[in-house]
Amino acid sequence: MTRGVRFFRSAGRTVILLGMFFYAAMELIIGRPKTRVERAEWLHRFCARAMKRLGVKVDVTGRPPERGAVISNHLSYVDIVTMAALHRVVFCSKAEIEHWPVIGWMTTMAGTVYVERGRGGSALKASAGMKKAADAGLPVVFFPEGTTSNGTGLLKFRSGLLAQAMLSGESVTAAFIRFSLDEDNGPDVSVADDICYWGDRNMLAHIWKFLGLRGVRVAVKFADAPIQFSSDTLHRKAAAAEAELAVAELGGINVKVLEEALMTSD
Repeated sequence: MTRGVRFFRSAGRTVILLGMFFYAAMELIIGRPKTRVERAEWLHRFCARAMKRLGVKVDVTGRPPERGAVISNHLSYVDIVTMAALHRVVFCSKAEIEHWPVIGWMTTMAGTVYVERGRGGSALKASAGMKKAADAGLPVVFFPEGTTSNGTGLLKFRSGLLAQAMLSGESVTAAFIRFSLDEDNGPDVSVADDICYWGDRNMLAHIWKFLGLRGVRVAVKFADAPIQFSSDTLHRKAAAAEAELAVAELGGINVKVLEEALMTSD
């Protein structure tokens, strides 16, 4: 596919997306969803429509849990749209996402709990948000890597949000996301650079190029059962290593190094 064709595809899909945002905004203004469930339902409908209109094919293995925490690897802003398209969920995310174009507006309107690392009260805010979501019967999705990667492996899992999820008494279920391209988009396009969003990149430029792609496919795999942690929140590093191992195994990632790290953790 030539750059010219991709340009017009990006332009056309941008118009479609803007129309969808306008319609979604009208839904908010007219419907005025008040509860977490209603806001999660709004986000679910919006994201499901967006994935369909943008031609992104979704393959799902397993089923998302009806409540508790869902943890996954993190590759792109598309992860958020994908998870919300599959199920009514609440997100617990780093504070920076609140300021992302498009995605930040969507997640804020849907009641996302934002957490700023190193800031006093963030842990309590996350714990309270998870508890409210659990009381509403909604699963909470977060990404323990803390940032995105190019998909070649997993970044080390952070223990903060995981510890809060464990303290809430809810189950923690592993998931794994993988992107692929079914069609040739040209020699200058790759999954690692043009679907995955990582590093110091311009988000608007990345979104523009992503909208011009064809044949985008995302596979999401959910574990059959929650993670059975061998320790409690007093051993946060061990719990994070076990969670990382569960996600890695689900994605077929070499887990030898993770297993060795887990054996030597205190």
